[in-house]
Amino acid sequence: MKKLNQGIIGFFHKQPYTIVTTIDRDGSPHNSCKGIVDIEEKGLVYLLDVYKEKTYANLKENQNISITAVDEHKFMGYCLKGAASIVKEEDLHSRTIKSWEGKLTKRISERLLKNLKGEKGHPRHPEASLPKPEYLIAVEVKEIIDLTPHHIRHGDKKDT
Repeated sequence: MKKLNQGIIGFFHKQPYTIVTTIDRDGSPHNSCKGIVDIEEKGLVYLLDVYKEKTYANLKENQNISITAVDEHKFMGYCLKGAASIVKEEDLHSRTIKSWEGKLTKRISERLLKNLKGEKGHPRHPEASLPKPEYLIAVEVKEIIDLTPHHIRHGDKKDT
């Protein structure tokens, strides 16, 4: 596993969702939005998957996965590549379950506040109707790719 520094952990915790890519049995990529439940410094990431459809089926056949998030305002992002496994609810630590419940409550609260302020958004609260997760996806990070453009990451120095 590849250790994650606090900057990367903090970056992913601030993202409302990530893009997760898995590979189907024909070798084609499948992308879906997933929420991060928890991230451990040792390089373990827990993702929520409530629908048990293509991502789940793909991971049963092929454990390769990538997790990508970008911050368009800071013009930065990361892609974490690794190996995934399915962890059933009864095998999860209570801390991980509480982390998901806390994030769900926060998302519903933020949506309510936006609606009260008259900001555009979904008129209902889809998070409140999500099915209870039966499992999480645990990802052992093997590679970290910094998506921040080189000239931003290293200042405006020109390559010579």
